[in-house]
Amino acid sequence: MRVAVVDCGTNSLRLLIADVVDGELKQIDRRMTIVRLGQGVDATGAFAPEALERVFKASDEYAAVIRAAGATRTRFVATSAARDVSNRDKFFAGISERFGVEPEIISGAEEAELSFRGATGGLTALAVPGPYLVADIGGGSTELVLGDANGVIAAESLDMGSVRMTERHLTSDPATAAELAAATKDVDALLASTIVPITEARALIGTAGTVTTVAAVASKLTEYDAERIHHSRISGSLLRETTYWLMRSTRAERSSVPVIHPGRVDVIGAGVLILQRLYDRMAVGEVIVSEHDILDGVALSIG
Repeated sequence: MRVAVVDCGTNSLRLLIADVVDGELKQIDRRMTIVRLGQGVDATGAFAPEALERVFKASDEYAAVIRAAGATRTRFVATSAARDVSNRDKFFAGISERFGVEPEIISGAEEAELSFRGATGGLTALAVPGPYLVADIGGGSTELVLGDANGVIAAESLDMGSVRMTERHLTSDPATAAELAAATKDVDALLASTIVPITEARALIGTAGTVTTVAAVASKLTEYDAERIHHSRISGSLLRETTYWLMRSTRAERSSVPVIHPGRVDVIGAGVLILQRLYDRMAVGEVIVSEHDILDGVALSIG
């Protein structure tokens, strides 16, 4: 069965087209577009007109790709960006018109299950010990999921993400010491409040665009290579070095790094701060990076 999954987050719109064969995925197409749907949502509680325009433009492209690929089933999921906004009906109508399916605002519990299933595939074969903590650092929220071979043990969505923390705190170029301190305090407070027993994990699995971008920067890649990034490992010392530079560099300096997507240049500092503060709370020596995430989990759920 050929399936298509579109995931709409706070910062990006992502597409996966895959064949599902005997419970495994064979990837046909995977792409990502920065749409910044969450622009200003933290302050206004509504989607900005220009943000909706960006989403609909990317959706037109994705719908054409899905039709050309001959996918027989499509699922469109949206997470934190679309949960509580006042004008989400306009968003729903635009998506339904383009894809012919209703967008689904999935629950936190379902999001956790799908993300964990997608991100941890293949780790047993690599002899990575569990339990695993999967961290999906998005634009508006960060999903933390603790689980093992039997499934999810605990999960929570925290209201901190690269876009949200940048808009709240990191407004100067480069960020000031006071701004960094305020952002760190905010992140630490949220991590301290989580119901997920993160210290029980024996491995930290980072997934989605923030973490994969940090991995590419840490590896000093001159162009993004998903095969090299998937299941790569960032040591603690390399993570600290990369975090220090990303949080203190200017926008122009970050823009000069080819593996940082232009749509992430202004928010990657906040994203890596979240990853670093999470890592610092855990007794692990590295971050294991996964290119697979909720998209893969949703695709498997369809097939």
